[in-house]
This record gives sequence, C-alpha cells and structure tokens, in this order.
Amino acid sequence: MYAEEEFVERGKFGGEHSQGFGEYSAHTGDPTLDLEYERGYSSYIVPDLIKTFLKDFHTAITEQNLYEIQNYYDNGFNELTDRFFKNSPWPGVEDIAEIVQHDSVFLILYKELYFRHIYARVAAGPSVEQMFESYYNYCDLFNHILNADGPVALELPNQWLWNIIDEFIYQFQSFSQFRSKLSKKDPQEISLLRSNPKIWNVHSVLNVLHSLVEKSNINQQLEVYASGGDPDSVAGDFGRNSLYKMLGYFSLIGLLRLHSLLGDYYQALKVLESIDLNKKTLYSRVPGCQITTYYYVGFVYMMMRRYQDAIRTLSNILLYIQRTKSMFQNKAQLYDQINKQNDQMYTLLNICLVLHPMRIDESVHSQLQDKHQDKRLKMQKGDTLEFQSAFAFACPKFLSPVPPNYDSPLNYHKEPYMLQLRVFMDEVQQHHMLGTIRSYLKLYSTLTLSKLATFMDMTQEELSIALMGFKHKMKNVVWTGGASGLEGEFQSGSEVDFYIDNDMIHIADTQVARRHGDFFVRQIHKFTELNKNLKKLGTKQPR
Repeated sequence: MYAEEEFVERGKFGGEHSQGFGEYSAHTGDPTLDLEYERGYSSYIVPDLIKTFLKDFHTAITEQNLYEIQNYYDNGFNELTDRFFKNSPWPGVEDIAEIVQHDSVFLILYKELYFRHIYARVAAGPSVEQMFESYYNYCDLFNHILNADGPVALELPNQWLWNIIDEFIYQFQSFSQFRSKLSKKDPQEISLLRSNPKIWNVHSVLNVLHSLVEKSNINQQLEVYASGGDPDSVAGDFGRNSLYKMLGYFSLIGLLRLHSLLGDYYQALKVLESIDLNKKTLYSRVPGCQITTYYYVGFVYMMMRRYQDAIRTLSNILLYIQRTKSMFQNKAQLYDQINKQNDQMYTLLNICLVLHPMRIDESVHSQLQDKHQDKRLKMQKGDTLEFQSAFAFACPKFLSPVPPNYDSPLNYHKEPYMLQLRVFMDEVQQHHMLGTIRSYLKLYSTLTLSKLATFMDMTQEELSIALMGFKHKMKNVVWTGGASGLEGEFQSGSEVDFYIDNDMIHIADTQVARRHGDFFVRQIHKFTELNKNLKKLGTKQPR
C-alpha cells in the first residue's frame, strides 16, 4: 500500500536554489505589463478575463459540476493559453491563490496544469527547481487521494485523469533523461541533483501507480466485468468511486508504459493480464489512453519476437485511428500527439512485416504502401542503417532506473537506448538471409541442397544451419485467446514449409489460396441486402 514516507518531504532543496511561483508570471499581451515582466518585476497583474475564468473553474470543481469542469478543462484553459500564454507560463500560484480563496485542492490541480503547460509550451522548458516543485505537487495530489480515510469528494473528467497519469510518467521520463546529461551541467546543478536522490525516484513512481491500482481494486473489477458480473461487487468503497476506478485503470496503462521504458517487456504485459485488449470496454473510452496502450503493446510484442501479435495489435489500432481521426481535429494538442504515434506505429508495422511477412487489412496496407514503400524495399535488401533509423524514430525514449555516476563527465542518457538497439539489431542480423531463402523456396516444390547452396553462394553445411534458422525464426508464440497478452502457443507464420530428405528439400505452400469468387459472391449478396433495406426505408418516408 502507498506510504507517505516514500516521498521526499517538501522544501528539502530550498535555500538559494528555490524559486517561488511568482517569478514565472506570464505575458499578458499588454506592452506595458510585458515590459515589466521582461525587467523582472515581482508584482504581476492577473488580467480580468483570467480572474473570471479561474473563479468559474474553481466554482465548477467545488460544486462538482462535471459538465462545466470538462468544458473549462478542454476548451477554456486551451483557448486562454493560445490567447495569453502561448509561449510563456500561466500566472504563478501566489498570484491566483486569493482569487480562488486559497482552496488547497484547486491550487494542487491548477499547479498540475501550470507545470504541464511549462513542459509542453515554454521554449526554455522547466528549470531544475520547477521539476522538483512539480514532483512535490504530484506528491500532494496523490497524498490527498490515497491517504484519505474514505473516497475524497472529487470528480474529474476521464480525459483529465488520464492526462494526470500520462504527464506524471512523462515528467519522470524527462527528469531521468535530464539527470543523465552531465556534460553541460555546472557543479551547482550536479550538487543539487546529487543531494536529492529521492526526487523523481523510480520506486516512488512505481509506488504511486501500484497504490492506485490496489486502492481501486481495478484488477478484481476487470476480472468480474470480463466474466459478465457486476464490478461493484468487488470494488469496495474506493473502487466504486469514479475517481479511484479510472485512476486505477489508467495506472495499469501507466505501468505498461513505465516497464516498456525500462526494457522489462515481460512485466509490461504482465500488468495488463486483467485487461482484454481484444474487446472494447467501458474503461477504454479515452482515445489517448487507447492509442498509447496499443502502441506500447505492439512495441513490446515486437521486442519479444512475437511478430504476428505485434502486427495484429498495430493493424487494429491503426484502423481505429483511420476511422476516428476526424474526431480529434479540433483538439490541436491531442491531434498532434495522435499523428506522431500514428506515424510511429506505421513504422513499427513496417519493420514487423519485413521481418515476418503476412497479410494485413487492405486499408492499412494501402496507407503503409504510400508512406513506407521505399523504406521497406531498403530493409528487405538488408540495409541496416534503415533498420536503425526506423527503430530510432518509432521506439519510446528508454530510461535507466538509477541515477548516473555524477563524478563522471560522460552523458549516460543514450545508454538505455543503445542497449535496446543492440538487442534489436542482433535480431535483424539473424533475419538477414531469411528473405532470400524464402524467395527461392517459393519458386520450387523440390530442390537439392547442393543446388540451393550454389544459388546462395554457401556451403551445404552453412545452408543447413540457415534453413534451420529459417524454421526457428518463422515460429512465434501467438495469442490464441484469454485475457492475458502473455498467453499463446507456438505457430509457424511462414507461407512455405519444407523438410529435408537426404540431399533433397521438399517444399509445400502452407497458405491456402484465397477463393476470390466466393469473396465477390458474398459482397454481391451484402450489396443486394443493403439495397433492399434502403428501398424499404425509402417507402416509409413521407412525401
């Protein structure tokens, strides 16, 4: 269970390093006020429009008006950001505390938005002190939620709850990478990092996510829900509360992401054992969460050499994005994020199909051809630089769970990535000859070892090893059912199979040819039925 002492006490870094929120006041668009801002004046006048927005936002949260909270969160905050604070921070908490009657819960939620905006929009990014303050603010938020005797009286939109978990992990990831880039840091910064080892510590982050999962009983709820039962029967007082239930679910996805970033692919899938990824559930209605889930599951399957499962997972979510993309066009930040993950997943799918060719949905295949045909041809020819480039673009930003050696001037932030790249490129190297072997086997029904060895410019002994490698690499663990993504059985994904008798290779095509006639007949019947239904509807319309 969550323990408050796991977190660092507030204010430990203090002293000359600390900076108050008032120092990060925002530009207003008024030249006079902006000039004061540039000169470093500590006083800051909050525009009346911002005051009104904050008062209304505070009232909506106090009264727990979920519709209004959603509107202020999705629309109001983003519109005012674009108008007043596009590249600068919002007013500091000291400047707005009186406006919202020093409401501690609202100020914690406001600071969550405040720091998220600095990470996303402010060109210079957060300072070390701001990274620390953001961490402390998450401590305050999760302490408030998890250490209460009963469910707290707070309800927030699912999108905001997902963003809290997503941003929490993102900021941990950013800090871990920042901490590992030592060459450009001055001694004062290194001393500050060295003296605060528990801030953004991986154990604290894991502790929060696991505590939210346990508090909500979300795994038990998902198991009962999957069997057709009532989740509330096992939810407990906290789990029946929407805030805890959804934070618990999103924390499972957060754990998937965090374990993937740490390179622990087995554990990444293990935490999702209660989630049936092949069914839509009421827990998966936040598009950003849905897409993030399938991106990491697809990547994990690829790194575990389960290419058929990776291709199936990535194809399903890419088809979903194709059908729903218009829904996100009015939400610029979400749209940009989904576009980036969409491109990354097409790149992952391209890699998987080069290593393990198979049939995929026609619309996804068409998009893949348009975007990645040239890159696929290069990878099929064994271009290792193209594989490296594709992996660098599509992979997550891997992390080390431990602080760097502060006494060394080297940068350590690339070490986790380089380790995963070596593992991936070793696998690519083992696939190097498989495409050529496959192309020859598809041309013949029988072929002597000596003849194929001549074609391949290899000795018969080398060819025998390569053929056994082909057999091995074309066998994957494939998911066949059940909630756990780790379950599955060995299946051959090759379109050709063979056995060797003395010096002769006997080859068989394992793919059953598609019966195109049957396909067209089924489509004609569907069209005829649809036409009949449309005519019936037409006759019922008043003239």
